[in-house]
Amino acid sequence: MKNLLTIEQLSEKELIHLLDSAELLKRQRGRDGKPLEGQTWAMIFTKASTRTRVSFEVGIRELGGKAIFLTKNDIQLGRGEPIKDTARVLGRMVHGAIIRTFAQQDVVDFAEFSGIPTINALTDDEHPCQILADLLTIREKLGNWEGKKIAWVGDGFSNMTISWMWAAKILGIEFAVACPENYAPTAEFLAKLDAPNVSITHTPAEAVAGAHVINTDVWLSMGEEGQTEKESAFGPYQVNAELLSKAATGHIVLHCLPAYRGKEITEEVLESQADTIFQQAENRLHAQKAVLAALAR
Repeated sequence: MKNLLTIEQLSEKELIHLLDSAELLKRQRGRDGKPLEGQTWAMIFTKASTRTRVSFEVGIRELGGKAIFLTKNDIQLGRGEPIKDTARVLGRMVHGAIIRTFAQQDVVDFAEFSGIPTINALTDDEHPCQILADLLTIREKLGNWEGKKIAWVGDGFSNMTISWMWAAKILGIEFAVACPENYAPTAEFLAKLDAPNVSITHTPAEAVAGAHVINTDVWLSMGEEGQTEKESAFGPYQVNAELLSKAATGHIVLHCLPAYRGKEITEEVLESQADTIFQQAENRLHAQKAVLAALAR
C-alpha cells in the first residue's frame, strides 16, 4: 500500500491488516515504536475538523514524527496554484501528506505528482479513515462483523455511505441503506459496486430490522449548510427509540460526529449510546496510526 485514497482500493488482506495493527497500537499506546522518527508530514486541510486534525497530529507525534498543519490560506492553493504544483514542491520537502478537502481528484493528483505517501482524510467522495475506525469499534463491541447486519440511515450517497458500501463488498457484510429516493446511490455506482450483499430501501424500518449496527451521519455535509430542501427530505430518517425497537437485541449505534441532536439522531439515543459513539471517535487515532505506520518509509 503506497497511499490510502479510498476504501475501494484496499484488498481484504490489507483492510484486515490495518485493523489488526490498529488494535495492537491501541493496546501498546505509549509503548509502540517510532516508525515516523525523523519524518515531517504535511496536513493540508481545506475543510474544518476536530477529530481528524487532532487524531492525526497526536498520531504522528506518538509515532515519532512531526506535523505541519496547513490551510489553503497558508499556502498558494488559496491563490489558485494547481494541486499538482503544490504536490511537486511538498514532495521534495516532506515525507507524507494528509489531505482533507472537497474534490477526490485533488487527493489523487497530489499522490501522483508528489510521489510521497498520501492519505485521504475526507473528500466529498470517500472517508476511508472513518470507516477503519467504525470497523475497529464494531470488532471491539460485537466481536466481529461476520453474521452481522449493518444498517445505514440517512444520505445514501455521501462520502461515508460510499466508503461503507465498498467495505461491505470487500468484507462480505450485509449492509442495508435507508435513504430518500433522491439521495440514493446512482445506478452507475451500484453497477460498479456489484455487491448483492448491499441493499437500498426507502423505508428505515426495513433497513434496521434485525440490524446489529445502526449507523448515521449529519443530513447536510460540509458545504451544504442551509440547503433546507435537502434537509426536509430526511425527516422520516431519524435514528430514534421507535426505529431502534426494530433492531437486533444488543445492537450498537454509530455516528461519526459532529451530531445534530434532534435531527438525524435524538438526544436520548445519542446519550444512551455515548460510550460506543465516543469510543468510535477515539478509534480514529488508533486506526490512523495504523495507516501512518503502514505507509512509513
